[in-house]
Amino acid sequence: MLQIHTMGESTIVTKEEVIEVLKTCYDPEIPINIIDLGLVYGVEVKGDRVHIKMTLTMPGCPMGELIVENIKRKVEAIEGVKEAKVELVWDPEWTPDRISEEAMKRITE
Repeated sequence: MLQIHTMGESTIVTKEEVIEVLKTCYDPEIPINIIDLGLVYGVEVKGDRVHIKMTLTMPGCPMGELIVENIKRKVEAIEGVKEAKVELVWDPEWTPDRISEEAMKRITE
């Protein structure tokens, strides 16, 4: 559940709130959200702007553009967010070792 904090006319969004929204974003080919998949390397919130640094499971991922647009749309839907920038990086390269322990348990059950 997102908690919106207000100060006067402006709405303050926290990094934790953005991460909760990112947990609703998936790579369509893998049934694990991008946080548990280990694709997100960083989230920075500055006022009403959010910068997300992330990678994909492989360069040239055919779903990459769709994933990025979905993230941008969902984060910009958070009250108080004016702009979300998603920066794709390839260093460090993603490996299955980045998958959270909880998600790994779900996969192997």
